[in-house]
Amino acid sequence: MTAATDPNPPLRIAIAGASGRMGRMLIEAVQNAPDMTLAGALDIATSPAIGADPVAFLGARSETRITADIATGLAGADVLIDFTRPEGTLACLEQCRRQGTRMVIGTTGFSDAERERITAAARETGIVMSANMSVGVNVMLRLVELATRALGDETDIEVFEAHHRHKVDAPSGTALWIGETIAAARGKKLSDVAVLTREGHTGERPAGAIGFASLRGGDIVGEHTALFAGAGERIEITHRSSSRVNYAQGALRAARFLASRRTGLYDMRDVLGL
Repeated sequence: MTAATDPNPPLRIAIAGASGRMGRMLIEAVQNAPDMTLAGALDIATSPAIGADPVAFLGARSETRITADIATGLAGADVLIDFTRPEGTLACLEQCRRQGTRMVIGTTGFSDAERERITAAARETGIVMSANMSVGVNVMLRLVELATRALGDETDIEVFEAHHRHKVDAPSGTALWIGETIAAARGKKLSDVAVLTREGHTGERPAGAIGFASLRGGDIVGEHTALFAGAGERIEITHRSSSRVNYAQGALRAARFLASRRTGLYDMRDVLGL
């Protein structure tokens, strides 16, 4: 007699940047998810965590060890969740493409050429890529789109974002995503209407411009506001994160979404049915 096979085996998850703040949040979320198991943990070769048990910080034990070898870290994984930096994500992308491991990409700061590489890889494996995995942020984007269409082109729009002192890119990927949503609702490309810096004698505000402002300081997890300034009135749509838990839970929802999708490029609006 053979042992019965589990008809619904847990989804095997690998985490990139396993010793970082977001990596640990993701590991904890996977550990607490009854339908998932931690199958791999990756970090850079210079990390002091290499060789360590990735769940030790939770007071737990596992058979997994943190490794810098991408092929080893992905060997038993169905899905890799990656919130690291573009160079690291792209290195993992090639291995995922080769072996068909699906990816949830929360990394920001990709160039247009790098985005094209991700799009090409999605022909061979399933990928959810989003500048922000938060369910609330994705609902905010839908509201921003509706407001842009309703208020018309006469309203001036500014995007404000604030993050912790360790964030390395500005404006944030989410702020740019908000700008892209606004521009698309107006039938424009963001690159044609974005004003990323202001200094000195700037002259009057160009009609149709989308302005950006960034703040970096302390331990701010993430704040984003789309401000619509019209004649005699102003509307502000704001999302504030008080912890990274919402990003981790959104990433797990994305991983579950990919469980039945072998190929294709998706974002959180697909995951959430928005």
